[in-house]
Amino acid sequence: MLAAIPYPQIDPIIFEIGPIAIRWYALAYIAGLVLGIWHLRRLSLTKPVFMKADDADEFLTWATLGVILGGRLGYILFYKFGFYLENPQYMLYVWQGGMSFHGGFLGVVVAGILFTRKRGIDPLRFADALACAAPIGLFFGRIANFINAELVGRATDVPWAMVFPGAGPQARHPSQLYEAALEGVVLFVIVNLLWRNAAFRSRPGAATGVFIAGYAIARSIVELFRQPDAHLGFLLFGSTMGQLLSVPMFLVGVYLIFRPKLAT
Repeated sequence: MLAAIPYPQIDPIIFEIGPIAIRWYALAYIAGLVLGIWHLRRLSLTKPVFMKADDADEFLTWATLGVILGGRLGYILFYKFGFYLENPQYMLYVWQGGMSFHGGFLGVVVAGILFTRKRGIDPLRFADALACAAPIGLFFGRIANFINAELVGRATDVPWAMVFPGAGPQARHPSQLYEAALEGVVLFVIVNLLWRNAAFRSRPGAATGVFIAGYAIARSIVELFRQPDAHLGFLLFGSTMGQLLSVPMFLVGVYLIFRPKLAT
């Protein structure tokens, strides 16, 4: 067995009250959504004002539904469609993991479009503010993956490798932490620093494009260290499902970054 540092054994269940179990997985999603909406509320005060602080509060419900429904549906369709087709009762077992970022992203996009139409808000400016807040949710989501010991990395001999429970005796990359750092911390810093620039902020869709393209790049890099899903393995030209789904995201992101300039 390769050298490894101890994996911190964290019980996925924080505490139980009768049949009700409070899990770190659920708490991570709640923290990501609440802190993300709090940050969105702060951004609503940025000039030029394009939304009210109350809009951010109301969007919490919409975002929650978009993330959960879209994330679960995306995982079912993109990753384990055959399994859930044969075992539909497991579709609702979200506490066991099985959420797709790409599906959750599409779910929030749909929720955002419907919400901005209802409230009369510029959808691209609203999307830009969401792009500044979204990495917060990504960070907590990846931490939840780490606690659940899911989406583990590939076998390696790096000094910080870990042996994950249920993933065999091999020491592996803690790829969930790589994703938390790149998709969460790094992407948050980049998008929010750009947002502070008034000229950049005046280009609707640019911040959204940076977030989307940035996520696609970060995800594609981390996929080089993450173990592909056993039932999917490597796909086209040795790529993974996560990388393939990130390609259209990257193209859309690049378009949104340069769209304002192309329109002039």
